[in-house]
Amino acid sequence: MKTTQLFGIVFLSLCSMAGAQAQTQIIAHRGYWDKLGAAQNSLSSLENAIKMGAYGSELDVWITKDGVIVLNHDASYQGVVIQTATYEELSALRLVNGEPIPTLQQCIDIAKKQNKTKLIVEIKPHATAEANVRVANETVKLINENGIAHMVDYISFSEQVCQELIKLNPRHRVAYLNGGKSPAELKAEGYWGLDYAWKVLKEEHPGWIKEAKALGLSTNVWTINHAEQMQYFISQGIDYITTDNPQLLKGLLTK
Repeated sequence: MKTTQLFGIVFLSLCSMAGAQAQTQIIAHRGYWDKLGAAQNSLSSLENAIKMGAYGSELDVWITKDGVIVLNHDASYQGVVIQTATYEELSALRLVNGEPIPTLQQCIDIAKKQNKTKLIVEIKPHATAEANVRVANETVKLINENGIAHMVDYISFSEQVCQELIKLNPRHRVAYLNGGKSPAELKAEGYWGLDYAWKVLKEEHPGWIKEAKALGLSTNVWTINHAEQMQYFISQGIDYITTDNPQLLKGLLTK
C-alpha cells in the first residue's frame, strides 16, 4: 500500500472518530453544581452550566399547593412536603449555598438571556394521577407562555406525566427515564427518545442504543461520572451523557 493511501485511510479514520465524539453532548445533572458557591438545582448551577457550554442543564420540578413550580430533587425539603406546601412556606428555606429554592420561572428568565444551553426539565412523579396531570399541564403552560418551548427537553420517570406531555403536543421532546420500555415501544407511543441508567444500556440491553438511533429516537444515559464509562458511551455513539462532572466529559470530547 502506498504511503499516500495509508495516510488517507488514517485521516478518514481520525475524522470518523472525531465525528462520533462530536455527536455526544453534555447534560449537567441538576446543573453544574460541583463548583464552589453552587448547589444542586440552584440558579448558580444553571448559570455555571451555561457558562461552560453544556447542551443542557437538568433540573427537577414539583408543583406547590398554590401552583408554583419549584426545583428540588426530593418530594420534601428540610421536612417540608412540597406538594402540600405553599410557595411562601418554601421561600423561607435555603439551599446549602444560601440561595432560596428557585422557581422554574427564574430558570426560564436566565435561559432566555442566551440561546444555547437548554433546560432539561425532569417532572417528578407526584402523589396522585390528578397531580401528575396538573404538574405536566402547568409546566408546559409556563414554558409556552414564555416562548421557550424550543429550548426545553422534557424527561420523567412517570409514564403518566410523559403521556400527558405527548398528548399536549406530539412535537414535544419527551424522553422516558424508567428503563422499562424498548425503543420500539417508545417510538410507537410517540416518545422523542430514551434516557436510561447506564446499567440498562450497557449490561441489560446493550443493543438498545443502536436500535433507538435506527428508529430516529434520541439516546441519553445517566448518571456517568467517570472517564472510562464516558468513553464507553461515546464509543457507542450516544447522543447525550448526563453527568455530575461536566468538565471531565467536556475534556474528553474536546481531545
